[in-house]
Amino acid sequence: MVSRAKETHTTNRVVRVPDADWEEFGQLVGERNRSQLLREFIAWYLRRPKSTLPKRPDARDVQAARNIAES
Repeated sequence: MVSRAKETHTTNRVVRVPDADWEEFGQLVGERNRSQLLREFIAWYLRRPKSTLPKRPDARDVQAARNIAES
């Protein structure tokens, strides 16, 4: 069941993501930017006008985030 949102907000959705992946994702995009990046990806996937595929982080940044998560 989907929770009801205020008219000024989008509806909250539940997405299941492994904890380690969610933490690493947050380290790479910023704790408060996950939702925005997911919305950008969805818009691109749905071929919305003027949408672009979000830029992926450099491989070195991904490895650094993994090293932090593992420590």
